[in-house]
Amino acid sequence: MNVSARPKTSVRDYIAGSARLVRMTNLVIVVLTQYLTRILLIGPRDDWRSIIANVDMFFLSLSTVCIAAAGYIINDYFDIKIDIVNKPERVVVGRYLKRRWAMGAHQVLNVLGALFGLIVSPYIFLVNVFSITLLWFYSERYKRMPFIGNFIVSLLTGFSLLILTVHFPMNRHLVFIYAVFSFFISLIREVVKDMEDIKGDEAHGCRTLPIIWGIRRTKNFLYFVVLMFVTALFVMARALDNDVLIVLFFMLLIPIAWMCASLARADTRRDFRQISSLCKIIMLLGLITMIWA
Repeated sequence: MNVSARPKTSVRDYIAGSARLVRMTNLVIVVLTQYLTRILLIGPRDDWRSIIANVDMFFLSLSTVCIAAAGYIINDYFDIKIDIVNKPERVVVGRYLKRRWAMGAHQVLNVLGALFGLIVSPYIFLVNVFSITLLWFYSERYKRMPFIGNFIVSLLTGFSLLILTVHFPMNRHLVFIYAVFSFFISLIREVVKDMEDIKGDEAHGCRTLPIIWGIRRTKNFLYFVVLMFVTALFVMARALDNDVLIVLFFMLLIPIAWMCASLARADTRRDFRQISSLCKIIMLLGLITMIWA
């Protein structure tokens, strides 16, 4: 299939394609997660109106959204051929949007993200520049390598929460626990997605864990990651002497165990897609526990 041979694109196609390209739903989730973290974990909760209206919080979250959107664009830019095999219905760059438009949008969003961070703090600016650099190398190189690409995406997912503590340092230990939670569940999901996309990745020379290890050995690796994940949560909750958090994490063991059981049975692309969706549900449940943390 030649994605460069495309019909004339309408304004509506540009808008719809742009929204799909930057994963608009994911960006909304990023904003909600940051504001929930700021209100429920950092607090004070009874001052939530002032937190929502806070200018620094607005620009910090906006900078994160711009950089995340730029990351999605550059990832799709480099993955056109792979996505044609794995997810042909989701290919946007080269079909609805010109490649040079995508690259230009990526650069503009990164500049805006860095500048919005600078408005808040020079430290936020430095973290944003670091994130921008990691996202570029991830998309251009590391995504095709075993584990390191998965680690980078998961690290940046955790950073989306930790960056709040750079400017709002209150209760940073509690925020750190949820950042670790986000890191691990994202890492699990990224590896599962590699198992789902193994056909297209292998066809274009990627060296992800399922390709070099095989599905069975990659599953065993994920079981080990889940063990580390659960252990880390309880150790940190115990270190804070937070009994409520310990109870909440015990409740989360139910969907986590369901995920592991589903993983053990999974052997088709559809199975792995369902596990990836289950990881999203576990992430959502984890965010809900912030209410009582």
